[in-house]
Amino acid sequence: LGVEVEVAMIPKHEKERRSSESLLMSQFPVTLKKQLVDDWEFVTQLGKLVKLPRSPTVDGILTKYLEYRVKKDNKISDSCAEVTKGLRCYFDKALPAMLLYKKEQKQYKEEIKGDVSPSTVYGAEHLLRLFVKLPELLSSVNMEEDALNKLQQKLLDILKFLQ
Repeated sequence: LGVEVEVAMIPKHEKERRSSESLLMSQFPVTLKKQLVDDWEFVTQLGKLVKLPRSPTVDGILTKYLEYRVKKDNKISDSCAEVTKGLRCYFDKALPAMLLYKKEQKQYKEEIKGDVSPSTVYGAEHLLRLFVKLPELLSSVNMEEDALNKLQQKLLDILKFLQ
């Protein structure tokens, strides 16, 4: 009952925004959720870090996704290229700030030096962690509801490709 009252007090546009943000998480593939849990357990509980550089890298995964879209659609859409470019950018900035577990910090400092992009070193495990954080990151972006929904559909397509 308390939650229902709280929800009733939220302005309509905020409710819509919250529902669209949860779209990504509600449709997150179960196999990838399991992968995230296993990854967390390996790193935080067993102290096992992924070997770097990963193969394929985040860069490689996003490039392969674009190739997959070209084969499927016989062309590359500007929005698809833009989303993958944005994801790569978000990944490179978010990795050291919010995607690494404490036990991975030292490894990051050893691997990422100079102008090396994290997306050319890290792989799918860390990319999945970004997808979990995206709803939170997107909530601070001022974006039309329709554009946000289209973006989330593209992100879900990338997740299905990863699966």
